[in-house]
Amino acid sequence: MSRNDQGNDGRGSDLRSLTDACDWSATSLGARANWPRSLETILDMMLSSQFAMCVGWGPELTLFYNDAYVPFLGSRHPSALGKPLSEVWAEVWPDIESLAASAMAGTPVGHEDLPLTMTRHGHPEETWWTFAYSPLRDDHGAIAGFLNIATETTAKIVHERELAAREAELRALNSDLEAQIVARARERATTWTVTSELLSVIDLRTGCFDRVNPAWTIVLGWTAQELEGSPFSDFLMPDDELASAAAFEEVRDGNPVMRFDNRYRTKDGEIRWLSWVAVPFEGKLYSSARDITGERAQTDRLALAEDSLRQAQKMEAVGQLTGGVAHDFNNLLTVIRGSVDLLRRPDLSDDRRAKYIDAIGDTADRAAKLTGQLLAFARRQALKPETFDCGQSVADLVSMVRTLTGSRIVINTVVPEEPCYVLADKGQFDTAIVNMSINARDAMDGEGDLTIVVGPVSGIPEIRLHPPIAGDYVAVTISDTGSGISPENVARIFEPFFTTKGVGKGTGLGLSQVIGFSKQSDGDIRVESGEHGGTTFTLYLPRVAIDGSRAAAEEDEPVAVTGDGVCVLVVEDNSSVGEFATQALRELGYDTILALNGDEALAELEKDCGRFHIVFSDVVMPGMSGLELAQEVRRRHPRLPVILTSGYSHVLAQNGRHGFELLHKPYSIEQLSRVFRKSITWQTRR
Repeated sequence: MSRNDQGNDGRGSDLRSLTDACDWSATSLGARANWPRSLETILDMMLSSQFAMCVGWGPELTLFYNDAYVPFLGSRHPSALGKPLSEVWAEVWPDIESLAASAMAGTPVGHEDLPLTMTRHGHPEETWWTFAYSPLRDDHGAIAGFLNIATETTAKIVHERELAAREAELRALNSDLEAQIVARARERATTWTVTSELLSVIDLRTGCFDRVNPAWTIVLGWTAQELEGSPFSDFLMPDDELASAAAFEEVRDGNPVMRFDNRYRTKDGEIRWLSWVAVPFEGKLYSSARDITGERAQTDRLALAEDSLRQAQKMEAVGQLTGGVAHDFNNLLTVIRGSVDLLRRPDLSDDRRAKYIDAIGDTADRAAKLTGQLLAFARRQALKPETFDCGQSVADLVSMVRTLTGSRIVINTVVPEEPCYVLADKGQFDTAIVNMSINARDAMDGEGDLTIVVGPVSGIPEIRLHPPIAGDYVAVTISDTGSGISPENVARIFEPFFTTKGVGKGTGLGLSQVIGFSKQSDGDIRVESGEHGGTTFTLYLPRVAIDGSRAAAEEDEPVAVTGDGVCVLVVEDNSSVGEFATQALRELGYDTILALNGDEALAELEKDCGRFHIVFSDVVMPGMSGLELAQEVRRRHPRLPVILTSGYSHVLAQNGRHGFELLHKPYSIEQLSRVFRKSITWQTRR
């Protein structure tokens, strides 16, 4: 068979080949070698799909489509490939332009059974279509086109119109004259025999088929003899029996069924979907059913295609994040692994041993900071909210910011005399200010003006297509006189690991920490960059009133308390971490008992609660979590303090510490000692 014999004279047999062969340099998209990777990914997915799809891309919405879409074009194919969408579908463009505009504005939109009059085969045709328009983004995250998954429903609409006409005939039976009934009896008999609709008469008293037409045998395989005299429910799928029985009761009450779908078994054991229209008349149910199995399958495939597209876009973002995490952590692990190997060398001097130990400690701190920045970006950081004055906090930070930025940058601060209180994690707030200041320093290449302004505002303006938010907020604005940010980078600066700095000069996590902190604190951040340089970041946080609930500052140096005579119940499911914690506490003078889970811990407490002074528990454990254990300990032994520890917990991230002291992993011996001295001091004061 020749290529032209394979269908449609060879014009629709291989859109991938036509797309590859097209001279795109003559179009507004330019040479294909310069196309964005996101467009190539979308085209590959579309050209591999069996569902009818088209893509409009670029300012002219240049048209791409796949083989399944070719029948919709008729004689327009193949010249439609690469043409503007408004030119290809000129006669229906006024009807579909709004759908394309919604998708290009970032809003997915669909339309079911949209009527369109189009010329595909040399003459106007009345057609109906179901569309699903989805926005498509380029490599920078900006909307650059849309994907249209289309289904022509003309046959269905025409059929439904014909079916409606037949329903009108059935409803008119009560008023027809006897002469009209006789005159049309022959026509109905012919229709009964030749129609593809499954026609039937059902006894309303028994629910049994009185008569069925030949279409039942064609579609389901059951003969008229097997169906007639049997209840309609005998052929239903069990899961559809209750709903079908309820619909049948409605008919018995005299209410016609305008549409009802259920599933019938075929004689071969397959399942077919039937869509019913039924009218009661003189104790009988006159019904017409249509086989919609293919339509249901097509609808399911369309939904699956949309889910697959969303998943592909999601996995692309996850891949970028994973690559950045792996790169940074491998660098940190290289330092740790190398330092450990060097420590094992014989005849190592004390100075060099101390140097390698310091390198391991510093690298572990950097790894913990990286994890914290990732959790902040994901809005899963376990924050410690407290009430503090933003203006005072910024004023306290100025000296550190000045040290970081250098003497050639002039720092100006504007802080109101009236306090601007917020309820947020002060440590994360300070980190956000420092991160934005460092970015400003780098943008100015170490020389220029940095201005920090704090003040109350009424609401948050529209940011990144999010609508404005009313309310009382505190705005912290940081402006620089640097080179500014290009429009394509503005849309990406908050992505994790995205950076415009040179290799080794930034992780790309600073601003992702800022937006993660702001979102998790019920605020937001806005960026503005002028065409001639200069950038302004504005951090918005909800403002709170002074009500006496301001958190007291923790003591930097708690009262020194020895661990002698203090027994700690350590609860940790990881044996290595549990062994480290018990050994560290013993080095500090504490007695320790290790339990591997919450149930073991409660059993130890039931044996002899009086021997324990503190419970030290991990949060994330199989079975009973550390938080659940702490709440149970509080219920049973209210005077026994509980300290929780976790590297990450979604429960703590969403709901806070629930009133328990929290030590973040990884922790140092010094941090462990500090939190235990604080807890013992608090218990002593009680």
